[in-house]
Amino acid sequence: MSWISALAELQQQGQPCVLVTIIEERGSTPRNAGSKMVVTADRIFETIGGGHLEYKAMELAREMLSSRSQDTRLERFSLGASLGQCCGGATVLLFEPMGQPQAQIAVFGAGHVGRALVPLLASLPCKVRWIDSRENEFPEQIPAGVEKVVNDEVIDEIERMPAGSYFIVMTHNHQLDLELTAEILKRNDFAYYGLIGSQTKRAKFEHRLRDRGFDPAVVARMRCPMGIAEVKGKLPVEIAVSIAGEVIATYNAAFGQESKKGQPSVAKLLPASRRSQA
Repeated sequence: MSWISALAELQQQGQPCVLVTIIEERGSTPRNAGSKMVVTADRIFETIGGGHLEYKAMELAREMLSSRSQDTRLERFSLGASLGQCCGGATVLLFEPMGQPQAQIAVFGAGHVGRALVPLLASLPCKVRWIDSRENEFPEQIPAGVEKVVNDEVIDEIERMPAGSYFIVMTHNHQLDLELTAEILKRNDFAYYGLIGSQTKRAKFEHRLRDRGFDPAVVARMRCPMGIAEVKGKLPVEIAVSIAGEVIATYNAAFGQESKKGQPSVAKLLPASRRSQA
C-alpha cells in the first residue's frame, strides 16, 4: 500500500500515525529526498531504505505516538558505523504526527443528547467509544472513528479505558448513572468526568457517594452540571455543543499547556453550568 493510501485509510479508522520523510540527503544514502514512510504503533507502510536508519526512525516515531506528541520533529542521521550502515552519507528526516487523538472518550448513553454529542466529538482529534446496553438506541450510521459498544453490563467498559481518559455519562437511568459515577471516581485517574444533570442531581449524588465513603475531594472532580454555562439552551444539540466545548477546553489545557507547571486545573478555569440538563 502506498503511503498516501495508508494515510487515508488510517485517518478513516481514526488511527494515529507518524509520517517520516527524507528531506535532505548528503553523500551516499539508501533513498532519495522525498521518500516517505508511515509508522503506526504496530505497522509500517513504504520504506526510507531499510537497515538501522529505518529501525531508528520507527523507534523514534513510536516514541512520539506513545507520548501523543503533536509537534513535528527534524532529526539528522550520519549513515556510518554508529548506525551499522556503510553508505557514508547523511540524511535529515522530518517526523510529522498525523491523526493523533488528544483525548480518549467514553460516552455512556445513546439517547437524544448522546446522538447530538458523539458526531461533534468524532470531528475532533478524539477517539470515542460510544456505549449503551440498548442496540436500538444507536443511529444506523455511526460516525467514522467512533466505536459502538453494545453491552448489557456497561459498567464493565470503564476498566477498558486507559488512564487519562474522558468519561461522559448520560444514560436513561439515574441509578445506572450513580453506579457508573462510583466506578469512575473509584479509579480517580481520569482527565475529565462529566455527568449530565442538574444541581439537584449533583447534590443527591454527592450525598450518596459520601455515604459510600468517597473522599469529597474526589467527588469534587465530577462535572455536574457539565458544559459551558455561556452556551445556553435545552435542545439536545445546544447541550451537546456546551459539553463539547468543555471537552475541548479540557484537552487544550492538558495537551497544549502541559509544560506550564502550576497552572490551575480546567475545572477551576471553567464556570459551573447553571443550566438544568435533566
